[in-house]
Amino acid sequence: MLKDIAAIVFTPAFAFSVLRIATPVLFAALGGIFASRAGIFNMALEGMMLISALTGVVVSAKIKMGILGGLKFGMDGYAELIGKAEGMGALAGFLAGVLAAVLVGLFMAFMGIKLKANMYLTGLALNTIASGGTVFVLYLAAGEKGVSLSLASSTMPIINIPIIKDIPVIGQIISGHNIMVYLAIISIFIVYILIDKTAMGLRIRAVGENPNAAESVGIDVQKVQFQALALSGLFAGFGGVSLSMGYVSFFSRGMTAGRGFMALSAMNVGRAQPLGTAVAALIFGVFDSASNALQSLSIPTQFASALPYVATLVALVVFAIQSERKLKKIKSQEK
Repeated sequence: MLKDIAAIVFTPAFAFSVLRIATPVLFAALGGIFASRAGIFNMALEGMMLISALTGVVVSAKIKMGILGGLKFGMDGYAELIGKAEGMGALAGFLAGVLAAVLVGLFMAFMGIKLKANMYLTGLALNTIASGGTVFVLYLAAGEKGVSLSLASSTMPIINIPIIKDIPVIGQIISGHNIMVYLAIISIFIVYILIDKTAMGLRIRAVGENPNAAESVGIDVQKVQFQALALSGLFAGFGGVSLSMGYVSFFSRGMTAGRGFMALSAMNVGRAQPLGTAVAALIFGVFDSASNALQSLSIPTQFASALPYVATLVALVVFAIQSERKLKKIKSQEK
């Protein structure tokens, strides 16, 4: 049994799948950092991802079919127009999906900051609305209740990296991913720069650490929190689009499958730091990939499927214990 598991896990194909599967979680976790550093716990990451995933597929399919309407096989420029439709559909779907998640973030900010609704409950409510609302919108758009099989949406382009693709093992792991995987890797550094090296990041951190002190020096606390939740939605939108337009070209009911909550766990384990969060997201990717791989063995499917969720719970327990110890240490030092 152990040899069979090792034969699956210790392969370039498995490492390749880890990067692919960790991408949506990493995007959402990076989005959670902005809200967390501004003093807001964004519970709506799951809903943001789900809404952006559906929006991307619907808009992509509509744009693609609009370009291809009336096209017949064998017509002049047939192949060129097909490529154009695929590219325009992917771009439109990407932009629409991300915009939808940003709007959800701004709506959450309006409810919690302007109307003083409980931010935690607002996030849970948005997740619930997204779960049922996406099914309803899918039915209106395509007449389907579960999977968008009739919507021929585009997928994100695959990038084969010159030179690296020809390197044994490394090329098999790193090259050949869709563009969202590479955007996720770049985003780690982008988020680090935005949070730690810019004036906006300084304001976000100031508001998160002490909003009253930040306001006393002229920082518009509400504006900063709106910005933080918009950025949180932006990256959650990246995650949602990568789910429905990364390696597949369809939306399915509940396709996020708890990845928004995994992202929150990764962010907490990484202590809202981009690099630590990325490592935690990668670990979740390992467990998620392992759950898929182990289903091909004689291991019960239910056990294999539960692996990523068990890892999430364990990570949260470890984080809670560490936080409690840190708090006790601070209190003892104050005495």
